[in-house]
Parts: sequence; C-alpha cells; structure tokens
Amino acid sequence: MVKLDVITTRGGDGGETSLGDGTRLEKYAPRVVAMGDVDEANACIALLRLHTSGEHDAMLARIQNDLFDLGADLCVPGSEGGLRITAAQCLRLEAEVQGMNAQMPALKSFVLPGGTPAAAHAHLARTVTRRAERAVAALAAAEPLNPDALRYLNRLSDLLFVLSRALNGNGAGDVLWVPGGAR
Repeated sequence: MVKLDVITTRGGDGGETSLGDGTRLEKYAPRVVAMGDVDEANACIALLRLHTSGEHDAMLARIQNDLFDLGADLCVPGSEGGLRITAAQCLRLEAEVQGMNAQMPALKSFVLPGGTPAAAHAHLARTVTRRAERAVAALAAAEPLNPDALRYLNRLSDLLFVLSRALNGNGAGDVLWVPGGAR
C-alpha cells in the first residue's frame, strides 16, 4: 500500500524526479513527459465526470484507476516487477466502445468537438489522451515498454470519442464538420 507522509521533499528542486525504482531522471525526460501526459488525461476525465452519472460515471471512475495503473507501469522501467497494464484492461475498453457504438447511427461526417458540456469535456479528455498516446509511443520507440500501455491509450481515446457521441444523445446532438462551410 502507498504511504505518503511527506509531500514536499525538495527532491525535484534541481529539475529531476524519481521513478518507482529509485532511478533519477530529468523532468523533461521522455518517460517523465509520458507519465505527466497520462496524469493530465486523468485530470481531464475528472472534469468530465462532473458532467456524468450512472454507468458512464462508474466506467470513468474505473478508467481513472486504470490510468493510475498505467502511471505505475510507466514509472518502473523494464519488464521485471511493478504493476502493468494488461490486455484484459484493453479488451474491456474495446467491449465498452462496441457496446456504446452499437446504439448510434453510423457517421457520415467528421464530428467537431462540442455539443453538450459533457460531450465537450469528453472531446477534451480524448485530445489530451491522444497527446499521452504520442508521448508513450515516442518512449516505446526509444526503449522497451509494455505494449499494452500504448494499446490502452489508443483504446481509451476511441472510447472517449464514442462516449462524446453517447453524451450528445447517441449522436443526435453531434456537431458535424461541414467541409468549407465557414468560407
């Protein structure tokens, strides 16, 4: 179990931070950037949850916990020890995407971020999750990484897109792109 007695350690005052295995890295190192982007995605989901209830809120609460699992995965390099995101977590997201998407008509245009406040927050969480995905992909290109970490973020951004449509009345309130419509 985690026990945090001291919050202000001054350990990062010189521009470094500690990983879960004790390794010290610069705060701008790709691994630290990826961890920060995942944390930011989690915070965006917290804002989204202010606009949801019921099964959507329960799903997002579980996802927030998963994102902490992902942060734990990223903060311990290598394949030995530590908590890891699993294929089962990715498959659950896929099933949730399929379940929500089955309730909606097929898209005939791209969807612009917007609609209800909840849908707009889902789009924001999706775009921040995509940034986290790019940071994890860059990290994976530089060093070995759990492939389910990247897979999870890819599925999560899909889920947040489909959830935005669900929160827009199963697509009825989607704001659709009109190519050249602003000319």
